Amino acid sequence: MTTQKFDLGGVVVATTLAFKEDPSAPAGLAVDFDRFAAHCDFLIENGCRGVGPNGSLGEYSSLTDAERRKVIQVAVETVAGRGLVVAGVHGVGWHQAVQWAEYAKEDGADGVLALPPTIYRANRGEIVEHYTRLNEVGLPIMLYNNPFDTKVDLTPDLVAELAQLENVVAIKEFTADIRRVLEIKELCDIDVIAGADDLLFESLVVGATGWFAGYPNAFPKEAVEIYDLVKAGRIDEARTLYTQLVAVFRWDSKTEFVQAIKLSIDIAGQSYGGPTRPPRGPLTAEHEAQVRRDTQKALDYIASR
Repeated sequence: MTTQKFDLGGVVVATTLAFKEDPSAPAGLAVDFDRFAAHCDFLIENGCRGVGPNGSLGEYSSLTDAERRKVIQVAVETVAGRGLVVAGVHGVGWHQAVQWAEYAKEDGADGVLALPPTIYRANRGEIVEHYTRLNEVGLPIMLYNNPFDTKVDLTPDLVAELAQLENVVAIKEFTADIRRVLEIKELCDIDVIAGADDLLFESLVVGATGWFAGYPNAFPKEAVEIYDLVKAGRIDEARTLYTQLVAVFRWDSKTEFVQAIKLSIDIAGQSYGGPTRPPRGPLTAEHEAQVRRDTQKALDYIASR
């Protein structure tokens, strides 16, 4: 089944997931679906192109199957056609990724974001089979290249091979190699999406189509402004704003990125971040202090504009 390419221009936010205390829930934390819905609404109302639930930032690997599916249902219901819902369908094997993609399709998601097989370090043939099977579901697929976590690099030549699958429409690039944007675009006709927040400006300037983002959970309005300024050719203005935010954006590329982004959301005070489920524990005192300093620097600049 062939699907039509969809517009990924803009800021699609890899959404955080709110939890609330509940002794009967895993690790004593239940998913707070009401706060999650409010957060999705907050992002769309602030100009984001869409939401990307059930990614690493959404702590998908710490969820029960029932929770993971309901996250997509709540996102779809909340966004209600005002933007895209790109569901994370990461799995150890293609059988799991396909199942999550089929659920996402049934529940109304617009597309899927998919890592290669997680945990197991797949070879090229296994990676191609993984995405070939996923392609059969019929939803648009955004490949996700994050070799830091998966130990698998979707190199430009491999991306070009995968781009021959009719439903592969984009790649979220997280290698921190800015050369990849143009190299992929030279080899195949899919959208290259900026994946690392602290390489966002550079990626957009050289031709990335959109931004699949972490820190816009805390700063959605300013994130959209950076994107819009670059696309309008107002590079100096975009760089000025980006320069004031990039210190906090760098936490998106650190091990503690989920905890850091949730803390920044709480400091910014417009939405709810809250705690994380295991294996993620609290930030160290040193890390928390630095996140607070970096977040406050950004907020002070925003307030002074």
